Amino acid sequence: MAGADPDPEVVAELPDALRGELKKPLGPVYTDAETLLADADGPIVAVGDIVTYHLLEADARPDAALVDGRTERERVDREVREAVAGFDDRLEAVNPAATLSTTLLEALGEAVRRPGSVVVAVDGEEDLAALPAVLVAPDGAAVVYGQPGEGMVGDYDRLTAVLGV
Repeated sequence: MAGADPDPEVVAELPDALRGELKKPLGPVYTDAETLLADADGPIVAVGDIVTYHLLEADARPDAALVDGRTERERVDREVREAVAGFDDRLEAVNPAATLSTTLLEALGEAVRRPGSVVVAVDGEEDLAALPAVLVAPDGAAVVYGQPGEGMVGDYDRLTAVLGV
């Protein structure tokens, strides 16, 4: 991926013992983007290709989105790839699986600060990005991420309470 650090500094790695814990949703699970959007009030930060796609299909372009071209370890189809390509700006990051890297954290911070809509294309995996997204998102923002096989999780207040911020 051009412009991204090929050997990112890993800031945090998910221990095997916590993998099961983080599979539990950290808020209500929505199966309908319109219902989620009705409950959201403020900027939206989307984590994941399918979540971003569903928000776009509901005519709600996230202010920031992190995508890696995959869902449940499989490449997303062309329709999803094309939809998530239509943002005002694009940043790139390298982030190995089950980690948070410096390049991902820097790109996420930059994405939420920039005006317009910004997509962060992640070479690797963006799955853990919802956690730091809660920390850097503006007050009142909705951080939305995919819950595999169930739907979308999006509740800023609940996420911040769970994280203790």
